Amino acid sequence: MAKKPTWVIEKEQARRKAAAETVWLFGLHAVRDALMNPARDKLRLVVTKNAADKLADAIDAAGITPETSDPRKFAAPIDPQSVHQGAALEVKPLNWGRLEDVCAGHPDRVPRVLLLDRVTDPHNVGAILRSAEVFGAAAVIAPRHHSAPETGALAKTASGALERQPYLRVTNLAQAIERLQAMGYLVLGLDGEAGQTIEQAVDGRRDVPVALVLGAEGPGLRQKTRETCDALVRIDFAGAFGSLNVSNAAAVALYASLPR
Repeated sequence: MAKKPTWVIEKEQARRKAAAETVWLFGLHAVRDALMNPARDKLRLVVTKNAADKLADAIDAAGITPETSDPRKFAAPIDPQSVHQGAALEVKPLNWGRLEDVCAGHPDRVPRVLLLDRVTDPHNVGAILRSAEVFGAAAVIAPRHHSAPETGALAKTASGALERQPYLRVTNLAQAIERLQAMGYLVLGLDGEAGQTIEQAVDGRRDVPVALVLGAEGPGLRQKTRETCDALVRIDFAGAFGSLNVSNAAAVALYASLPR
């Protein structure tokens, strides 16, 4: 039998690793929302007696049998410093499907999408997911490597949005931008030194799909990402100091780009 090429073996190993991957969510809010999400594959629930009482309706709805744990020796394999509130749930990462399907948007709403270029802090990404849900974004998209994966910390910061807001992890961000452009998206990269504001870039074009690309704090957008965007834009600031945390910038940018 012919030996398989190395790339085939690596691809098969990556597929098996992805299939075996699980995430521990923690905190009453994050665990409740995951339990109530029919799309979540739920594997193991560890709760204290107090947390079980508070989550009784969600546990019944999920049809899962919890493991009751002593709060002083919490049995879930999570960081002991985690603010778990007596509840931890092991789950499979969510599969939102194809970018083209998710980003097609709602028939009654012109879609907006956020892309994150090397934003690795789970707290920032969790906050961005919350803003994306509030402003009705079709998706938040990040590269599979050098970005924040689904984790308990991200889910807790997202305060339930992780269960409802599509968070797509793609192999190549520049290719994802090109796929959105092929769908008719106007792709705008945020850059504090850009010559035009978001409002100026979307003036007269608010009825077209818009994707906003944000880079990591400090290095900003990578060169390839910048070159692939249709235009670079900035958030208009009132004063001389013009720097926002990336999660705050995402919220402001989304709001500034919305159809009026």
